[in-house]
Amino acid sequence: MAGKKMAQYGKQLLRRRALDCSMEETRFARCLSTLDLVALGVGSTLGAGVYVLAGEVAREKAGPAIVLCFLIAALSSVLAGLCYAEFGARVPKTGSAYLYSYVTVGEIWAFITGWNLILSYVIGTASVARAWSSTFDNLVEQKISIFFKASVSIRVPGVLAEYPDIFALILVMLLTGLLSFGVSESALVNKIFTGVNLVVLGFVIISGFVKGDTHNWSLTQEDFYNHTNTSSSSNASTESFGAGGFAPFGFTGILSGAATCFYAFVGFDCIATTSEEAKNPQRSIPIGIVASLLICFFAYFGVSAALTLMMPYYILDTQSPLPEAFQYVGWGPARYIVAVGSLCALSTSLLGSMFPMPRVIYAMAEDGLLFRFLSRMNKKTRTPLLATIVSGVIAALMAFLFELAALVDLMSIGTLLAYSLVAVCVLILRYQPGSLSSPGQCKMVDLSGEKTAMNDSDSGDEFACETVPLKEKFTMKLLFVPNCDFPTKTSGLIVYITTATISLVFTVLCCVLSVKMPSLVAGEPLWVTVCAVLAAVSIVCIAIIWRQPESRESLTFKVPFLPLLPLFSIFVNVYLMMQLDAGTWVRFAVWMTIGFLIYFAYGIRNSSVAQSSADKDKYEAALGAKTPIYLKEEPGTESSGA
Repeated sequence: MAGKKMAQYGKQLLRRRALDCSMEETRFARCLSTLDLVALGVGSTLGAGVYVLAGEVAREKAGPAIVLCFLIAALSSVLAGLCYAEFGARVPKTGSAYLYSYVTVGEIWAFITGWNLILSYVIGTASVARAWSSTFDNLVEQKISIFFKASVSIRVPGVLAEYPDIFALILVMLLTGLLSFGVSESALVNKIFTGVNLVVLGFVIISGFVKGDTHNWSLTQEDFYNHTNTSSSSNASTESFGAGGFAPFGFTGILSGAATCFYAFVGFDCIATTSEEAKNPQRSIPIGIVASLLICFFAYFGVSAALTLMMPYYILDTQSPLPEAFQYVGWGPARYIVAVGSLCALSTSLLGSMFPMPRVIYAMAEDGLLFRFLSRMNKKTRTPLLATIVSGVIAALMAFLFELAALVDLMSIGTLLAYSLVAVCVLILRYQPGSLSSPGQCKMVDLSGEKTAMNDSDSGDEFACETVPLKEKFTMKLLFVPNCDFPTKTSGLIVYITTATISLVFTVLCCVLSVKMPSLVAGEPLWVTVCAVLAAVSIVCIAIIWRQPESRESLTFKVPFLPLLPLFSIFVNVYLMMQLDAGTWVRFAVWMTIGFLIYFAYGIRNSSVAQSSADKDKYEAALGAKTPIYLKEEPGTESSGA
């Protein structure tokens, strides 16, 4: 009895949402073009990091090889971007990774994803608002911070900020008002600021190639000694120089720099939340994601190349590298152009953090996993007004009062977890029979307890749906030699279980690589054996997935090179998560505890899926208790067929 209850409870946690892909029924205004989505992705991704990050990574980790760091980081980000692009083509609904998880791996994973996305967007909004305030403060020679520190200083180190940042509070509330006013107006403002930002970055790149010196990519120790007036016997001073040349800190430095640069490409996922506001989401979202990542890569690559050509990497300023670089080549006034670009980049990055936040809250509230009043929509502006205001007020208060440095890493957990789950979902769905209930697609219909494949006349499948074996018995042979060349229920289940297994193996392997890397480098037999066994299990799992038949469903975009690309994306994301410190994981546990209290106290009972399932059970019970009306006969009458 207890076992039955536990199994039933487990089914509740893993229940999946049925997807209705009809594009007519949406409460949002479909007004965003492909250009709007590209601008939103570029603006959200290409933030102030392009003005700061290049100097920090080039000086401390990679030197001129920072261009390779951005190339590696871009390739890793594109893997996640391709997975989002396929889901954008497959699921044209608001909710991003939250919804993708809900329709594929179940409710509890969807809640975990959505809850962490909310945290990421709130912290991202607050931290970018404070960065905007700090940048503006630097332009006016610290007058704002000096005034507030003297007038209303707060002394709670590690928790509250040094002073309440009224400027950041006002900025977030202004953008909250803009987002409440309408999505088309927000998109227009975003396009203007993104355009200015790209023009400034174009100026930086051209200036760097005009005033740069290719010798700065092949510096020697003699150049370093001549420039810094130090002797060759000074070991401490040469630490910032490394070995010289193009990659002064070696391959290790390039990989370390690439891990840091990966976070520079975070933000494109906001495009996936616009599915119900895009005019043609199944076309625009894949194009928007891929195009925005390419534009951002060329911008980061160009700025980092220009910066290291203008100035030797070992004297770059880690806080404001571009103004210092222009000063170094004799173009001091250009710092004001850079400042304008930096403020525009921060503005678009702030809008990019705030735009998806209420939409994820709205999607969760509409599904009943969060409080339903948050799903109320303004009929005039057709935006989730209450979710926008509530999320904006929370982010504004965080920017106003809290010290956010310790919380920024929590953004990484939420983002990387979402990336990983989207890759898992793509991998699972590509090997399942049928489709996600999209119109005109091949569906599995239950007839008298047996599954039969049906195909509509307007099917978008590349091939007509074949008849799936009704009762396929599992054997070990099916792991490597499937019975047919199209997905079945058994082959789909094999991929589902194998994907879960390899995700767990990747998690353990990444833990070992993160914690025991010195032991592995030293060649300790125990840890080398552990890694070898985990790698062997991973290869077997990859082979099993690769041998299963892939779905032939026609989509406007598909991730290529299955199953390798999604699996590599999962590995990279999990590895980066394991690099975060213990304090971040403790804070993550606290946040998840709060979330689980909400879910188990409210969401699990008020879920729309749970309610529809309960209504169906009541209907079937009521139907079974009554005699069908056509079997009833009036006394003294004959049946109509007599």
